[in-house]
Amino acid sequence: MTHFDVVIVGAGLSGVGAAHQLQAAFPRRTYAILEARDVIGGTWDLFRYPGVRSDSDMNTLGYRFRPWTDAKSIADGPSILQYVRDTAHEAGVDRHIWFGHRVVRASWSTASARWTIEAEHDGAPVVITASLLYLCSGYYHYDRGHQPPFPGIDRFGGTVVHPQHWPEDLDYTDKRVVVIGSGATAVTLVPAMADRATHVTMLQRSPSYVSTLPREDALAIKLRRWLGARRAYFFVRWKNVLISTFFYQLARRRPERVKALLREAAVKQLPAGFDVDTHFKPRYNPWDQRLCFVPDGDLFRAVRRGRASVVTDVIDEFTPSGLRLASGAELDADIVVTATGLRLLPFGGIELVVDGRAVELPKTMAYKGMMLSDVPNFVFTIGYTNASWTLKADLVTEYTIRLLRQLDARGFDQFVPSLDDPTVTERPLLDFQAGYVLRSIDAFPRSGSRAPWRLGMSYAQDLLALRHGRIEDGAMRFSRRPAVSSAVPSP
Repeated sequence: MTHFDVVIVGAGLSGVGAAHQLQAAFPRRTYAILEARDVIGGTWDLFRYPGVRSDSDMNTLGYRFRPWTDAKSIADGPSILQYVRDTAHEAGVDRHIWFGHRVVRASWSTASARWTIEAEHDGAPVVITASLLYLCSGYYHYDRGHQPPFPGIDRFGGTVVHPQHWPEDLDYTDKRVVVIGSGATAVTLVPAMADRATHVTMLQRSPSYVSTLPREDALAIKLRRWLGARRAYFFVRWKNVLISTFFYQLARRRPERVKALLREAAVKQLPAGFDVDTHFKPRYNPWDQRLCFVPDGDLFRAVRRGRASVVTDVIDEFTPSGLRLASGAELDADIVVTATGLRLLPFGGIELVVDGRAVELPKTMAYKGMMLSDVPNFVFTIGYTNASWTLKADLVTEYTIRLLRQLDARGFDQFVPSLDDPTVTERPLLDFQAGYVLRSIDAFPRSGSRAPWRLGMSYAQDLLALRHGRIEDGAMRFSRRPAVSSAVPSP
């Protein structure tokens, strides 16, 4: 049976980054990346709908160790995919990927201090072992997105498509398109399709906050010329971290002020007389759900030019020619795009077992937002909901490297976070009000009421805790593999 020091699950943005850093820190350690699909890229290969792009700037979504040098700060999906693949190829990470291997079960044995990992490849079982299991599989279901049971959808005479499964041959030229949704995917699709479609309507049950970001970062472009790519990247990355942190904190502490700023910005970019309060004034406070960012205000521009419109209403039913709304209005459509969200799936649906006992995820608590209570030699990556995913992913790998060095220095084989403080109370792992989170959060591990069991959403705080904080904090336990006696029993 093949054994690796580390097995990483997932060859997307997080998995490639983790492998790159672990390989640099421990060139003699063996590792493999198990990837269920046949290509590198994860999310950035899966999603291929028109206009797919980052919803945060690439100077923070990019890896800390590899500068983003493209002029576009808000980048399109193919550019991000190429960045991930180039990172994997240049470091030789791609030679360690086992494509088409879907992990279904992982069992930990304290006696051997190893994980036994069961995967499926071309319908056949594959079993390998590892000293450390590192999940970079994200938190949503790759096979199917969320689609509500719309009444009458079978009667619709046009085409219905979910963005997660975009047909390569879908031609929307001169078509009437209705995009159902108001999140990041919807606000991306509408302006991207508006240039070719006859008209695109964004149909939303309730609005989201939409804010404009520049597609290119002028300061980043100048600094690259003056300082070079690496030094410029450092300064721009921190500039963007500080600005986004300030805006997030302002939104949490003075929500009415931020509401007014967002409304004022929308009014300036929309046609005179546009009903901003109906279509761009949510019922919740900013950052109760993730803000939708639009590069150079492309959504507002499409509306202003008459290529797109926004309707805030509830779907009553599909009709043969479109949709009938609760207000009695009807929308004619040739194509309906159901940008209705994701289905969450913790750890890719992998079954975890520790010493013969199945791990019940809702009964575990997340340690530093990257490990599980009483699950040894196990790490996972979940990024921020209020900032770029990779900021947290990079820190998770840095902390994992620190842990492995601790094991090496002291001759330990195992680490495991243990919760023995009865005063720590439970909280949802993702304290976020988005629908896709609320639908599935009960299937996830829990978070705690204070450190190190609280899942933080502050990069600055996590940087101090994960890059510089104490490893031995009272909750982390280290041990050696139990000795195996070779003595011959007496007759």
